[in-house]
Amino acid sequence: MNFVVFAIAYPIISVLSRLPMRILYIKSDFLYLLMYYVIGYRKKVVLENLKLSFPEKSDKELKKISKKFFKHLTDLIMESIKSFTISKKQISKRYTYKNAEMVNKYVQQGKNIALVGAHQANWEWSISLPLVLNIDLYGAYTKLNNKYFEKWVRNSREKFGVIGYKTSDTVRGMQKNFNNKKQGAYILLSDQSPQLHKTYYWRDFFGIKVPIHTGAEMLSKKFDLVVINYVTRKVKRGYYETDFQLITDSPKEFKDYQITDKYTELTEKNIRLQPEFYLWSHKRFKHRDKVPKEFQ
Repeated sequence: MNFVVFAIAYPIISVLSRLPMRILYIKSDFLYLLMYYVIGYRKKVVLENLKLSFPEKSDKELKKISKKFFKHLTDLIMESIKSFTISKKQISKRYTYKNAEMVNKYVQQGKNIALVGAHQANWEWSISLPLVLNIDLYGAYTKLNNKYFEKWVRNSREKFGVIGYKTSDTVRGMQKNFNNKKQGAYILLSDQSPQLHKTYYWRDFFGIKVPIHTGAEMLSKKFDLVVINYVTRKVKRGYYETDFQLITDSPKEFKDYQITDKYTELTEKNIRLQPEFYLWSHKRFKHRDKVPKEFQ
């Protein structure tokens, strides 16, 4: 069955991926109308997330942000499809980096780096990071159940030089590089909700107590990684700019969870600048009624 699904989807996605962006955005406009007005995909989830995050905003303001989010989401779907065939020239024009020299300064010093980020604007096109950073890039990812899609998607994400690690293999891979004195930078998207049985820390996010991933902090202290946040902003349709923000170059000097706090505060601040481009379609606050007593 996996092969049948792949055999049907592969030619469709391949053809779409080769279309010019202007045509893909026309299709995105149609998909937005279908998703928002006909199917109503996760409209309630998005609005609930926005109401919890921005209680000071009116229903009219929240609805406006919600619509902008869905327009961006369908653009992101088409841009993700384009990732399969996008060239170095195309992606370098549409996805720029504001201050890559700051990261490369630490590369020249022989440092290993944790690049932490959130699901904001377009994170899929960050596959172009090796085009501006002078270091081996490793990205943690969740393995797909369909082995045919898994190989195809992984090849696409690695085509500019990112080396993919299954999430379960990340620590093992980092330890191997560390033992072999192999320098690397590790892309860690850290804004998803961890499983409750793997949660060690809760804190406020938009004024609501939520479980927080602490893996990036743990790894940065274990391997003495420079921790750099990267945030992508949408300049205009189809064009993005990424800014690197130093969190710390001395992680072992921080007390437990201070690095996580700095990352979370930065993430919230960046989201507030362009709230319509954050991934609100996931239930961001689904565990808010399960806060352990020690974190209340």
